[in-house]
Amino acid sequence: MRLTVLTLFPEMFAPLKESIIGRAACSGKLDINILNIRDFAENKHLKCDDYPFGGGAGMVMMPQPVGSAIEAVDPEHKAHRIYMSPKGETFRQDKVFALLSYEHIILLCGHYEGIDQRVIDLYIDEEISIGDYVLTGGELPAMVVCDCVARYVDGVISGGSLVDESFANGLLEYPQYTRPAEYKGLKVPEVLLSGDHRRIDEWRRAESERLTQARRPDLLKGDK
Repeated sequence: MRLTVLTLFPEMFAPLKESIIGRAACSGKLDINILNIRDFAENKHLKCDDYPFGGGAGMVMMPQPVGSAIEAVDPEHKAHRIYMSPKGETFRQDKVFALLSYEHIILLCGHYEGIDQRVIDLYIDEEISIGDYVLTGGELPAMVVCDCVARYVDGVISGGSLVDESFANGLLEYPQYTRPAEYKGLKVPEVLLSGDHRRIDEWRRAESERLTQARRPDLLKGDK
């Protein structure tokens, strides 16, 4: 899978070079490209923002640098283009699976007061939000989407690790334990030490249902 991020602050994406995602990119399982929108500005000072028409606080990203960046990386509109925006559809696990069907995804990061609407009208396929709050820019949300989608690309993480995690089966994940068997007076549940895999599976299922009922009952009802 190819992931292209368009941003004014490419240095913010250093975490994508680390850990599981970084190793997957180095091995060729992922193709992650971080491009600086400012490189596509046509004005002398590489300016990418200006005051909003109609007045108001803040600055708005200009259409030319953003549009030129998109046209340069995807001239035939073969990629799926996403604008990270608090006005977009809330990002959920089912959207992760939907995005896996695309060979190339472009993530556009807004900043300041956002991007000129004409860029969205001309170039963007959908807008995605990672939650009902506002950040200083789209860089952190874009990293979230990259990480979530990349985990499911074939070969990035072993399939067994993805089966029982939260949201994979409509439930939150059960509690996990490792050595030592007792820590500061708290013991690992005995069933996990029993070697009885049927009982362990039953315990894990019951714990998943208990946690989901307590913390996210909307998942049990199928609510969005």
